[in-house]
Amino acid sequence: MRLGRWKREMPLYLMILPGVVLVLIFAYVPMAGIAMAFQDFMPARGWFGSEWVGLDNFRYIAVMPNIGQVVWNTVFISAMKMIVGLIVPIFIALLLNEVGKNGFKRGIQTLVYLPHFMSWVILGGILIDMMSPSQGLINQIIKQFGGEPIYFLGNNDWFPYTLVISNEWKEFGFSTIVYLAALTNINPSLYEAAVIDGANRWKQTLFVTLPGLTPIIVLMTTLSLGQILNAGFDQVFNLYSPVVYESGDIIDTMIYRIGLVEAQYSVSTAVGLFKSVISFCFISVSYLLAYRLANYRIF
Repeated sequence: MRLGRWKREMPLYLMILPGVVLVLIFAYVPMAGIAMAFQDFMPARGWFGSEWVGLDNFRYIAVMPNIGQVVWNTVFISAMKMIVGLIVPIFIALLLNEVGKNGFKRGIQTLVYLPHFMSWVILGGILIDMMSPSQGLINQIIKQFGGEPIYFLGNNDWFPYTLVISNEWKEFGFSTIVYLAALTNINPSLYEAAVIDGANRWKQTLFVTLPGLTPIIVLMTTLSLGQILNAGFDQVFNLYSPVVYESGDIIDTMIYRIGLVEAQYSVSTAVGLFKSVISFCFISVSYLLAYRLANYRIF
């Protein structure tokens, strides 16, 4: 019986084998590099020849003059993205749910999904042109209304919010998929009962639709806590400059500069390990909250 089952399921095991190999190569094998966080790593000497320094790299990180600002930037930008990324997709999903013509509805959905599939390399170039203080489309519109040009990508007061808004423009369409799917699970008889009781569309949304979305809202909110230290390296790297390091430099970009630009491999590894440990704690808490509040289980 077991031999027959093994033969029957063998194609499935072979199908997932490439994925398992890729995960091992790119996710688990590189973890051996964590040892550099505890070494004065020199590429010429390798892992086995470099001097072990214990926690010296972490002590060095703790006294870096800008580490507090970088951590604050990361948490602030990430938290703002989480909040806006929760509100906007729900609002758009509710609007799309009210559209009666399926063809028009699908067309709108396709248009708002498209930016998600574009890389930040492409979108970064587009945004840099659009937000140029001299010739950018957005500043041209501001000038038409009598305002002064704004250097969105070169002003520390504007840069974090520019990141949040541009990220949401890119991702909100794809994020609405989850909420649109949840809307289809709401029992239509609840709307019929609400109509009989005299509820208009607004009250139906308030007392039927939103309560029906509450479980998925709680789930998505708690799961997003695990990403609190991921402020979006691709986006920030393609949009920031030394002028806005004060408000836009995040942990990932600092790791890039320290490790690849300044060649301080041990220090950058230590920063990455610090971030990974904190992220692991947040992910554990988020899954616990998701289980307790939304009955979410991984398996």
